[in-house]
Amino acid sequence: MRSSTQFTSTAKWLKHTFSATCLGAGLLMAQAASATTVQFQTVMGDFEVNLFDKTTPKTVENFLAYVKADAYKNTIVHRSVPEFVVQGGGYRYSGQLPLVAIPQNPKVINEPVYSNLRGTIAMAKLGSDANSATNQWFINLSNNASNLDKQNGGFTVFGQVTGNGMAILDAIAALNRFTLGSLQGFPLRNYTAQDNTNNVAITDAHLVLIQNIVVLNADPDTAANLNPTKNTLITETKKDDGGSGSMGLISLLMLGLLALGRKSLLNRK
Repeated sequence: MRSSTQFTSTAKWLKHTFSATCLGAGLLMAQAASATTVQFQTVMGDFEVNLFDKTTPKTVENFLAYVKADAYKNTIVHRSVPEFVVQGGGYRYSGQLPLVAIPQNPKVINEPVYSNLRGTIAMAKLGSDANSATNQWFINLSNNASNLDKQNGGFTVFGQVTGNGMAILDAIAALNRFTLGSLQGFPLRNYTAQDNTNNVAITDAHLVLIQNIVVLNADPDTAANLNPTKNTLITETKKDDGGSGSMGLISLLMLGLLALGRKSLLNRK
């Protein structure tokens, strides 16, 4: 039979071992963590986005760098086009107009792995540079694969809206839109065409504010149950470009049509 001293010593050893094991596991999880689920906290409701950090790692790393630096805090949705996209990430509201441009980190290499279908989030970029994404993102409101999967090297889809999040995005897209400086399709809440004609001052009560974007889940496998559609059009485009000049002409015509319509909506302003 063990003495009380032996029991006490054993209990202390077990407590120490358990604490050390938990600490070690916690450190390991912290080192291995790569956030894949974020929450967009907006004045019109919160929605979650599952990031594809294993298949579009550079783009997710870039996006999370802005998130972790609170760069998206008190930013605004500065452009929306019903049945096309809602775009943000470029400007902050500092309590009064004009808006303040968010400082940009270095450009990111394009990763056009997935298709620009409804509910996916992708990066905006300069029209003349496929590898020019920085801070601006957009969320697809419809199936935009036919043009965005091929245009400008393909737009990098790096996540997917989950739950009932698209209802919030649709509500944003349904708002009245105006021109604010160089920004077109600028959505405003509780603001009418008559208000615009009468030059009613725009305040935070009218802006579609994103109070913050925060990490909800740091498990890199949170996207394991999702099945995003691959971008096959960019592969076809590359093959066609290498075989003949026909795709170059088609692309030129497509870009011309988009210039008259939606193309400029995804350029960084």
